[in-house]
Amino acid sequence: MKKNVVVYSLIPESLRAELAEQFNLTVVTQPNGDGRAALIEALRDAHGTIGVGVKFDEALLAHAPKLEVVAAGSAGVDSYDVDALTRHGVMLTNVPSAVTESTADVALTLMLCTARRAIEMSTLIREGKWEKSITPAQFGVDVHGKRLGIVGLGRIGTAVAKRGHHGFGMQVLYNANSRKPEQEASMGAQYRDLPALLAESDFVVLTVPLSDATKGLIGKAELAMMKPTGILINIARGPVVDETALIEALQARRIGGAGLDVFEHEPLPGTSPLASLSNVVALPHIGSATQETRDRMARDAASNLIEGLAGRRPTDLVNPEALDAA
Repeated sequence: MKKNVVVYSLIPESLRAELAEQFNLTVVTQPNGDGRAALIEALRDAHGTIGVGVKFDEALLAHAPKLEVVAAGSAGVDSYDVDALTRHGVMLTNVPSAVTESTADVALTLMLCTARRAIEMSTLIREGKWEKSITPAQFGVDVHGKRLGIVGLGRIGTAVAKRGHHGFGMQVLYNANSRKPEQEASMGAQYRDLPALLAESDFVVLTVPLSDATKGLIGKAELAMMKPTGILINIARGPVVDETALIEALQARRIGGAGLDVFEHEPLPGTSPLASLSNVVALPHIGSATQETRDRMARDAASNLIEGLAGRRPTDLVNPEALDAA
């Protein structure tokens, strides 16, 4: 007998057809809005779910007594109540490897655009204000040969480090929960505690997951440790940075600039100074937003779902403790 699966966000039609051959699919649109009641009803008999954007917490799990697998089509799992899922014996899976290269590309995009003031300079042309040669007041700074400090040297951090070191001849400094001998050997990466990394780096790239330990990791005191020419790049999660402190530092020109793909509140309100400061390049959380990457994310999520519902351990299992609780 086929198991029941709830699909609550967009996946490629061909993949949906493949899943429909193995499971009874219920597709729910707007699961956090008008489709909330339909989601709750569908969860009553669901064995698995696949999608992005629904917070599975104790209240929602109370409506899902048969649930075995929640296949998240995202790398981050900070929007899921992992403890609640584990208590209910529900496996949570994610897709960490699918987003690595695209997200690292965005880090380099932000570094280059912020350092070379690309958006600001492009606006001159768009507004018809390029009337004479660029003056020193409009110069940017080089990226090649600079010190690249990476906070969190996991998959994405390592991909950023490779681009910086091998592509731009950058010296890589890193801060992580443990030493990374492979990266130290292959790229000459050097470990630093966080204050030293902030003080020495020309570019500081944040790639850590959001947790209680990393929330507000970069605040007023940490920003004060950076070079006055230093550029902060955040491709992690918005709450890793104290946004109020960052705005103050940028407005006072205590740091050189910031390249941001994530924010405390998303979408970023147009009234935020981050939307208009000339020393900020802001992107609408596009780290994984390519067709190729999103397709791979959906396929990896589906693979995890299939494995879990077949009684096998999924490749990307976030909470292995759920296997004992089940």
